[in-house]
Amino acid sequence: MRFEIYQASPEKLVIKQADGDYRSATGLTFDQIFRADSPQDIVASAYEHGETTEAPSGSSLPPIGSQEIWAAGVTYFRSRTARMEEAESGGGDIFYDKVYEAPRPELFFKSTAQRTRGHEAPVCIRPDSTWDVPEPELTLAINHAGKIFGYTIGNDMSSRSIEGENPLYLPQAKVYKGSCAIGPCLVVDEAPGKDTVIKLQISRSGDLKFSGETNVGQIKRGLDELAGYLFHSNEFPDGAYLMTGTGVVPDSDFTLAAGDVIEITIEGIGLLRNTVEVA
Repeated sequence: MRFEIYQASPEKLVIKQADGDYRSATGLTFDQIFRADSPQDIVASAYEHGETTEAPSGSSLPPIGSQEIWAAGVTYFRSRTARMEEAESGGGDIFYDKVYEAPRPELFFKSTAQRTRGHEAPVCIRPDSTWDVPEPELTLAINHAGKIFGYTIGNDMSSRSIEGENPLYLPQAKVYKGSCAIGPCLVVDEAPGKDTVIKLQISRSGDLKFSGETNVGQIKRGLDELAGYLFHSNEFPDGAYLMTGTGVVPDSDFTLAAGDVIEITIEGIGLLRNTVEVA
């Protein structure tokens, strides 16, 4: 059974069943869901006992509790190419070529719940960066035992100019105020099919500046494989989110500016929209 879970307020979750109505789940938290051995069962129970409510509208809080957000890099061929382009000036392009072919994926810490933005909330670019892009990513919801049970949309904001200077600058390029958004909801369901489309659009002053798309089938590594590497020799008692990499990358002559509107759509999940600010 498919469910959509929205964080309507700090105290209230709203759950929608596939082809059903919206119901409040007051008292249920994302931490309880991620800590459950069977997250779908606890969500189904909350929905069954919930009261009918209105559909969420406008901005929404990110669907997250105490979970950490991690990210996988260079999982699409297009991402490999883009990373090599940004690293050429610093001589780091060989690292990205190797990790694309290597058995072990690139995984890095991305965000805490406190730093994470939701639908219609502002995301940020760094004032000390000259080349910034959003990265639209299918994002896995993984429970405490390492089981993938759901999905959301992720925006992995990145400073390419900083990362391109030196691979060791990756944390500064990836982890800063407003560098991560997820939403608009957490979908509890089976894995999206390989034909599932991921779209990115960037508008400036009402004009479309970039549009591109890819599909889940272009991810080089299996989703369970990525989750397995994240949980290998590690522990996440509150579960975790894992962004799976990007296959939609603006050309090297494009950089984000304050006021830009980023729209990421993934079939079966919805739309995540954010406006850009300077951190």
